Amino acid sequence: MGILGAALYPVLLMGGLAAVFAIMLGVASRVFYIEVDPRIKAVEELLPGANCGGCGYAGCADCAAAIVAGRAPVNACVASSPEVHAKIAEILGRAVEEKEPKVAHIMCKGTRDKAKRRFQYMGIEDCRAAVLVAGGDKECQYGCLGLGTCVKSCPFGALSMGEDGIPVVDRNKCTGCGTCVRVCPRGIPRLLPVSQKIATVCNNHDAPPVVKKLCEVGCLGCGICKKVCPEKAIEIKNFLSVVDPSKCNLCGKCVEKCPTGAIQWILPG
Repeated sequence: MGILGAALYPVLLMGGLAAVFAIMLGVASRVFYIEVDPRIKAVEELLPGANCGGCGYAGCADCAAAIVAGRAPVNACVASSPEVHAKIAEILGRAVEEKEPKVAHIMCKGTRDKAKRRFQYMGIEDCRAAVLVAGGDKECQYGCLGLGTCVKSCPFGALSMGEDGIPVVDRNKCTGCGTCVRVCPRGIPRLLPVSQKIATVCNNHDAPPVVKKLCEVGCLGCGICKKVCPEKAIEIKNFLSVVDPSKCNLCGKCVEKCPTGAIQWILPG
């Protein structure tokens, strides 16, 4: 074999192997081809594409596949509107049963001037990191740490950080996906029905004497709200008042009588 032949042999060998592998891959792609239901693509295109996880699936593609397969309801995507649910139902030939949508609400009013701090936190600007440092800098172990992890995580831009150190929810943008709920280490954001107009905006479960020392606007679990409620719509659970929106007649007596203002009107905005 000449010098030229010796130089060409590896090239021809690699070229031949490449051709064989290409043929094998082509045959395999045909043998193992799985036909994708075109309805999955049609449903996925109607979803917001935020991959927020509010449906319980890894992303919009998985959610669409589950809806088409019947593993998830037509309205599984909480971030989509009733109009979108109706279009999906039309594609699949199914009925859709709409549920009342929910929006996030920040269940803490412990602003910088109302809630005490134990020390000045100088670490990573993330609530999940801050809570690892001696439980966070706030005296109240249930209060909002105010570092905006929920704000940064919201896939729909429905949260912003208020000047007082507490996040603010834009109810017009909130889809109720629950991302803020999942990322908060203290469970401060909570999804409430859009029809609910009164709630206890506090997350503290300490006894009244402790709350008084920690926060000016915390729920004392004193039971005054429960006593004045004519519909018996309020219960005290673990030192925290809980409003049952299905019983509440919106008389507002609990809001008027709450000594710390922990029970408040929740209005659209």
